[in-house]
Amino acid sequence: MGVSFLTHHTPTRVLHPRRFGSGLLWVGAFVAFLIFATVCRAQEPADPVLTMLPRAENSRYWISGQANIIFQGRIPFHSPHEGPNSFRNSAEYKTSMTGTLYTAMRPTRSIRYNTDLIFDMESAGGRGLSQALGLAGFTNLDVVRNPNLGSTPYIARYGIHQVIGLTGRTVSQTANFFALAPEVPEQRIEFRIGKMTLPDFFDLNDIGSDSHLQFMNWTVDNNGAWDYAADTRGYTVGAMTEYDDKSWTLRYGLFAMPVVANGIDMDWALSRAHGQNGEFELRKSLLKQRKGTTRILFYANRAHMGVYREAVNAYIAGTDATPNIVAHEHFSALKYGFGYNTQQEIADNLRVFGRFGWNEGQHESFAYTEVDQTVEFGGDYSMKRFHRPVDKAGAVFVSNAIKRDHQNYLRLGGLGFLLGDGGLNYGRENIAESYYNWHAWRGLFYSLDVQHVNNPGYNRDRGPAWVGSVRAHVDF
Repeated sequence: MGVSFLTHHTPTRVLHPRRFGSGLLWVGAFVAFLIFATVCRAQEPADPVLTMLPRAENSRYWISGQANIIFQGRIPFHSPHEGPNSFRNSAEYKTSMTGTLYTAMRPTRSIRYNTDLIFDMESAGGRGLSQALGLAGFTNLDVVRNPNLGSTPYIARYGIHQVIGLTGRTVSQTANFFALAPEVPEQRIEFRIGKMTLPDFFDLNDIGSDSHLQFMNWTVDNNGAWDYAADTRGYTVGAMTEYDDKSWTLRYGLFAMPVVANGIDMDWALSRAHGQNGEFELRKSLLKQRKGTTRILFYANRAHMGVYREAVNAYIAGTDATPNIVAHEHFSALKYGFGYNTQQEIADNLRVFGRFGWNEGQHESFAYTEVDQTVEFGGDYSMKRFHRPVDKAGAVFVSNAIKRDHQNYLRLGGLGFLLGDGGLNYGRENIAESYYNWHAWRGLFYSLDVQHVNNPGYNRDRGPAWVGSVRAHVDF
């Protein structure tokens, strides 16, 4: 569905195996070294304490906190030209800091009809490399895409969580700041309403969803093609419901969309602007006596969005001086897509996971990142056999792409809210990432992380880029 007649012919460039493979080989060597190094570490208790302060069990009240600090640095890389939204080629380092206070309470002790009241405060400060511009798969999920918002604390989440049990049979659950009850009915309906971030409940993956203890890249921890409803900080207001059974779950939600792409203000006219999300989760393993889960996600967003082809055609016709997606926005424009998410335990210490995502790509990337299609696969390895039961090493490869209309828009000099080199020699953005997460003491963790980015911003003329990270994380 592209406009190929608008593009000039460029010779096909084959990615040299050494250029492509060097990142994966370096990642493998890095992880292997860290695994070997754990043999020399002191032994850790079989059941280590994972918070700085103890938590009361089966309490009707919850209060906890976390702090996450990520230091990232980049070495210079090949870059014959740059534009306003390019990932800069000079050496650079940046630090991000996030802190969250989680509070919740249960008004009663009912299990079958449990209610949770939730209220969280958060602060997000620091900046990303190149002001978080120039990469579809940006290297730090903690970075706010508008650094001018500052680090002033804000309300991150508030809401009501209601459980309606359909049976007296119960199953245990690990209490957390979203659900305090130690048990839940095996068959139940759950309702949530309030302010939330959708990745807390949709597209979850035990191996690749947590930027505080696992991978750091935007398109690793979340499905990059899922343009989920959110403001600049990643939050929205809405309601969702889910039905839970013994081995499967079905969930659906309706949420507010931002007024403009990557905006902080939400459009409260839900009749014209909203995000609908649905997901089916099946908890079935492909291997006997192992755990495995598969999730299939669908989404449909309506918002004041532009159309890439219209912006390109207006530029070619001389109507617009430069391709400008904002000049071709329509109320209630529809953007839709789906995602596939799977995880599988292979052995006691080894798990693998993967994602695939696709969206229609004709309408502008609006709320998350500039990805129209993505595929990723990876895994993690627990250091239990080295007497480090909480330590983990992980490695992943993710490949992102955009559709032809999106390519033409960037090639002719158009700007998205993240990308825009002033020209584009298109190629898939391929990223390899690895990490080692070390449990130092109680709720204190340190991590080393390295990312190798081929064709940053989908531009074959630039890169590859290397980004190294050191992370400190504290759970209170």
